Amino acid sequence: PLFRSLWIRACSLENDVAAKKRVLRKGLESVPNSVRLWKEAVEMEDPDDALVMLQRAVECCPQSVELWLALARLETYENARKVLNKARENIPTHRQIWIAASKLEEANDNVIMVQKIIERAVASLKANRVEINREHWIQDAEECDKSGSVATCQAIMRAVIDIGVDEEDREDTWLEDAESCASHGAYECARAIYGHALSVFPDKKHIWLDAAYFEKNHGTRESLEELLQKAVQHCPKAEVLWLMAAKSKWLAGDVPAARTLLAMAFKANPNSEDIWLAAIKLESENDEYQRARLLLQKARTSCPTQRVVMKSAKLEWMLERLDEAKELILEGLKVYPDFDKLWMMRGQIEEEQGVPEKAREYYNLGLRKCSNSVPLWLLLSKLEQKAGNVTKARSVLENARQKNPKNPKLWLAAIEIELTNDQKSVARSMMAKAIQDCPNAGLLWAESIFLEARPQRKTKSVDALKKCEHDPFVLLAVSKLFWSERKVTKTREWLNRAVKIEPDFGDAWAFFYKFELQYGTEAQQKEILERCVRAEPRHGVQWTGVSKNIKNWRLRTDSLLPLVAKRLSVPS
Repeated sequence: PLFRSLWIRACSLENDVAAKKRVLRKGLESVPNSVRLWKEAVEMEDPDDALVMLQRAVECCPQSVELWLALARLETYENARKVLNKARENIPTHRQIWIAASKLEEANDNVIMVQKIIERAVASLKANRVEINREHWIQDAEECDKSGSVATCQAIMRAVIDIGVDEEDREDTWLEDAESCASHGAYECARAIYGHALSVFPDKKHIWLDAAYFEKNHGTRESLEELLQKAVQHCPKAEVLWLMAAKSKWLAGDVPAARTLLAMAFKANPNSEDIWLAAIKLESENDEYQRARLLLQKARTSCPTQRVVMKSAKLEWMLERLDEAKELILEGLKVYPDFDKLWMMRGQIEEEQGVPEKAREYYNLGLRKCSNSVPLWLLLSKLEQKAGNVTKARSVLENARQKNPKNPKLWLAAIEIELTNDQKSVARSMMAKAIQDCPNAGLLWAESIFLEARPQRKTKSVDALKKCEHDPFVLLAVSKLFWSERKVTKTREWLNRAVKIEPDFGDAWAFFYKFELQYGTEAQQKEILERCVRAEPRHGVQWTGVSKNIKNWRLRTDSLLPLVAKRLSVPS
């Protein structure tokens, strides 16, 4: 009868609950110190009987943490405190009892005791020669976070964050800990670590930035703004923190507050180009064009940088004041003749006005000064294609590749000319040369998949993944391949990979949204739209084709995404 496993086996042979209980009680008479038997017996009782049984169980097995904690959970607040105190007397070397006591106080709104209990826990365990294993405590804190015991998880973090960390390693270790907690979904733990790190290193801009991005991704607008308010007080020279604070206010519709923040930022950082441009953008986005013009005029006097000149011309272009825009561009080119964007803008305005000859002239003039500007070469090539000068367009791209060797964008543009003119065999041959020239260019590998006949595409995609495993263009191409085969789950999985590995890649978001419009629910479509808005993508061939169109200058991400998706064709 002393073998507990025999009693448990005997219990399992009974079908009736009452009979099972009788067997277990007989077993406990024979083996009263068996924790497993007590646990089996308690699980079969209702709460009232379980409470009585656990009171006896802890007398028989005073070294069982599980039984003490189970008893505390069933007791009233006052009795649970007494139970946990007795548990600590019997087992002074176990951290879980202290953590349970802290969670008990928090659950009963006695938050002031939480930090004291955790601090006493660490001191008591040290006094009893128990090693404070930092990793184990952090895991406990994460579990408290996930169970809703926020004050306890934060108290644990504050108590153990310094243990076992060399002074010179504190900064890196804490930031790694915060990232780890965030990746595990323990956001309050991460928040506590950032808070502690900032209390020790209040002048470290990059810690404030990491904390701000954390709040942006996982917190509320209020928590982000509260953090940024403290950040700019400690790091007034960090322009990016001022800009984040102003942008948050602007996105919330509080334009006067955003203006105030930018004015304060300007006092702390006189003649900062980024702050000038942020103030100008704020006014233009809110239809205060005259204010924006006046700011740009002042900026051109006190901070006449390339970007300020370009933004001045672009504002006039956006407002269809083309003569003023052209005049500003010419003035800018006198000062910055090697700034390719001004040449590009002047040529594009001429194209918009229906004067391709002048556009060609400005593109060519620009290329004499900026022969390394790939976008300028591409604009000239497209202009020649529109005019029907295919041979000239080819020649332009060939010259461009000589001036800018190993450039995948130039190769792809040349291949697209051949595809447009139904020269698929020439395009394949050119793609082979391009990949030989740029063997790690995901942009080319992605396009090469769909140049193959359908049976060979899978093999080509495997080759592409071997060469560019984490390239967003290749991941998007593979997802399109699954989409063309109507493998919905696989497509969604690979599209998710593409947007996670490069959230700034607008084309992947647009294809993802189009995919969900075809196969997803309304909730899934909404989720992709919201994720895209949070990511604020800026790059991608299809994305920039829409976002940089001067007619769409006022559109935000939530309006751009459906527009780009509409332009895309379903992979086949």
